[in-house]
Amino acid sequence: MRIAALIIVLLTSCRSVPQGGGGGGGRGGRGAGAAFPPVPVSVESAVQQTVPIEVHAVGNVEPYSTVQVKAQVGGPLVSVKFTEGANVNKGDLLFEIDPRPFRETLRQAEAAVMKDQAQMHVTEANLARSRAQLKNAQAEAGRFEQLSKEGISTRMQEDQVRTAAEVAEQTLKSDEAAIEGIRASLESDQAAVEQAKLNLSYCEIRSPISGRAGNVLVHPGNLVKANDENPLVVINQIAPIFVSFGVPERYLSEISRQHSRRKLQVQVANDKEATETVRGTLAVINNTVDANTGTIRLKAVFDNRQNRLWPVQFVNAVLTLDTQSATVIASEAVQAGQQGSFVYVVKPDQTVEVRPVVVGQTVANKVIVQQGVTAGESIVIDGQSRLFPGARILPSTPSSKAN
Repeated sequence: MRIAALIIVLLTSCRSVPQGGGGGGGRGGRGAGAAFPPVPVSVESAVQQTVPIEVHAVGNVEPYSTVQVKAQVGGPLVSVKFTEGANVNKGDLLFEIDPRPFRETLRQAEAAVMKDQAQMHVTEANLARSRAQLKNAQAEAGRFEQLSKEGISTRMQEDQVRTAAEVAEQTLKSDEAAIEGIRASLESDQAAVEQAKLNLSYCEIRSPISGRAGNVLVHPGNLVKANDENPLVVINQIAPIFVSFGVPERYLSEISRQHSRRKLQVQVANDKEATETVRGTLAVINNTVDANTGTIRLKAVFDNRQNRLWPVQFVNAVLTLDTQSATVIASEAVQAGQQGSFVYVVKPDQTVEVRPVVVGQTVANKVIVQQGVTAGESIVIDGQSRLFPGARILPSTPSSKAN
């Protein structure tokens, strides 16, 4: 009897659930959807403000100038006078080549000059004597010519005097030619002295620029060759320094126009998340467009006094062309959907609607909205994961939420 009564109760309960409980459950479900509690979110108003027009690119750092230091004379390398990787100034002594052979060459050249000068003195004395002898012979010839007219001198005496004058004249010409030869030899030997001095000075290899020295490529004890293709060290000038980057050619006309009016500002950072940037100015616009990539190469110059930029380093460059007035919202507000970007816009009744937007560039955590939102509208910037169209919200501003 007890078992039969239990079966009857269960059957009665199964029949009563679809009739009463099922219908009540459907109405209860619709009521619960309408009665969802407000979703706490952070909101912020879209604002109209002046923002920079920027061109973003990836660039690489280039030294302002690079010098491969090479030997101009050959010989054993005696010493290195700088520290690898250290800063050097223009004129600093870097290397020293054994100067002894060049000192000897200079001594020999100076001795040759002294010999030429001594010969010059002797030849000048001979020239002066020859001039005196010629003058005396010409005077003698003049007297005998007068005596010949008077019939006093003989023909033989006249011939002797005339011959003596001709000999004196030829001797003078010979001495003058000797002077010219010695003078040429003296100039040649003096040039050899200057060359020897220059070669001796090349034994001390000095820095041609101020910059950062690299690794020593030839160490003391090695024999170096004059103008060898392998440098002794490479020096890069890194203050100031260049950053080279390419931008699409569609920006070329605007860049050229703005560059002709004023200095364009360029900011670079090591990566996109870096908060510290280095500021410089656009210095060079290349004269050709790369036909393969459709880009134009630009160079910006930075003073780099703190050595934050390093040659061949890759950086993110931002070129500021101009400013414009635009509607901006927090970049966190923009969501990605199957149909594109959208935001949740807060309506006056504290519910939200989905609004497709067209966004432009991002500037300092703010994104430019080109279409879809107007200034003054409230946008959800945090808590979007629990939202749906028509959802009621409990809004708070970022500052109040932080408090």
